[in-house]
Amino acid sequence: MDDAERTEQGMAVRRAVLGDEHVDRAVARTTPFTAPFQDLITRYAWGDVWSRPGLSRAERSLVTLAVLTALQHEGELAMHVQAALRNGVTREQISEVLLQVSIYAGVPTGNRAFAVAQRALDEAAEE
Repeated sequence: MDDAERTEQGMAVRRAVLGDEHVDRAVARTTPFTAPFQDLITRYAWGDVWSRPGLSRAERSLVTLAVLTALQHEGELAMHVQAALRNGVTREQISEVLLQVSIYAGVPTGNRAFAVAQRALDEAAEE
């Protein structure tokens, strides 16, 4: 697969997982300075890794939630909670991932992640 095909595939997966509204905002905010980063995540994160057959999108979402929680990347966590719902992950599964990470990454980390996730779940319910 060449770069153009990976970009096309990546954009399709990115839109399916994150939603058109989010991707449209990110694309609209792209500047000459940020364009290489947008290309990187579209081609490699979405076109290569998220497109691999080894894990389902739901499984990839669960892994992503765990890592973002452990690393305390709250903005990305909120976005990926909503993405996980789009990928068929249940609220109960999200809670279980956050509980599991709380044991290994620390209760304060889990506490914060639950607050972030609750807000993201509330926003998703309003849509």
